[in-house]
Amino acid sequence: MSPKTAAPTLKDVLASSQPADWRTPDPDDVLYLELASGRVVFELAPAFAPAHVANVKALAREGYFDGLTIVRVQDNYVVQWGDPEAQRPIRSAQRTLPPEFDRAAAGVELTLLPDPDTYASEVGFAQGFPAARDAASGKAWLVHCYGMLGAGRDNAPDSGGGAELYVVIGHAPRQLDRNVTLLGRVLSGIELLTVLPRGTAALGFYEKPEQRVPIRRVRVAADVAPAERTELEVLRTDTPTFQTLVESRRNRREEWFQYAVGRIELCNVPLVARPKAH
Repeated sequence: MSPKTAAPTLKDVLASSQPADWRTPDPDDVLYLELASGRVVFELAPAFAPAHVANVKALAREGYFDGLTIVRVQDNYVVQWGDPEAQRPIRSAQRTLPPEFDRAAAGVELTLLPDPDTYASEVGFAQGFPAARDAASGKAWLVHCYGMLGAGRDNAPDSGGGAELYVVIGHAPRQLDRNVTLLGRVLSGIELLTVLPRGTAALGFYEKPEQRVPIRRVRVAADVAPAERTELEVLRTDTPTFQTLVESRRNRREEWFQYAVGRIELCNVPLVARPKAH
C-alpha cells in the first residue's frame, strides 16, 4: 500500500475507536432548544463559565425562553435569540452577571495542537471544547469555533448573563475570544440553525416581528424523561484516538487529496458526537 493511503482517515479512526474513547455528557449539563423544525442539543461548559451555565439552567427551568424567538440570523456569523423587547420578567435567575471571558489556566488539562495559532500562544481541547491558554497571564478560555454557544452582551462587560444567547454558524469569529462569555457548544441539530432565513436589517436582525422564529421551549436534559432525551456520546479529546484523529486531519490521505498540508487550524478539527449505541 502506498504511503499516501496508509494513514487512517477520519472514518477509519472512528471505526476503530473503543468504548473508552467515548463519553456520555452529564444530562444536567445538556440543554435542549426546541424549535418547530426539531431539537438543537447543547453541551454546557461549567468548568469555564460556571455562573453563566448555572444561570442559563435557572432561566430554562423557570421557562424564561419558552415562547421567545430567534431575533437575529447574520450570514456566516451567528444565530441569536432572546426577548427582543427585554420585558419578560426573570424570577429565579439573574439578568446580568460578571463576565467569564477566561479562567485560571491551573487545572485545565489541554490536549494541545502542534500547530501555531494566530490568536493564542497555545490552543487545543479541554473536556471536549476548543480552548486556548496563555502562560504569561496564566489564563485559559474557550474559543469561538463553529457551533459554540455564547452569552450576548452590550458594551459593558457585565451586561450579559445568558438571557440572550447566540451560536456561531459561520467562519470562526476568533476576534470575539475573551470578549464574550462562551458557555457551551452544539452537539446536534446545528443544521436547524444554519438553514434559518437571514435577517435583512443591520447585523442580521429581523426587521419585522412576524419574521422572527418562535422557540417552543428550552429545557435541561436532566429535567426531561429519559425516554424523551436525545441520547448522544461524544468522542473524548484526551485520548490517543483523538490525537490520531487530529493527525488524520492535519495530513489528509484520502485518494482525492494531492497535497497533505501537514498542519491544521483549531476550529477545523472535528469534535464528534453521535447517537449512543445501546
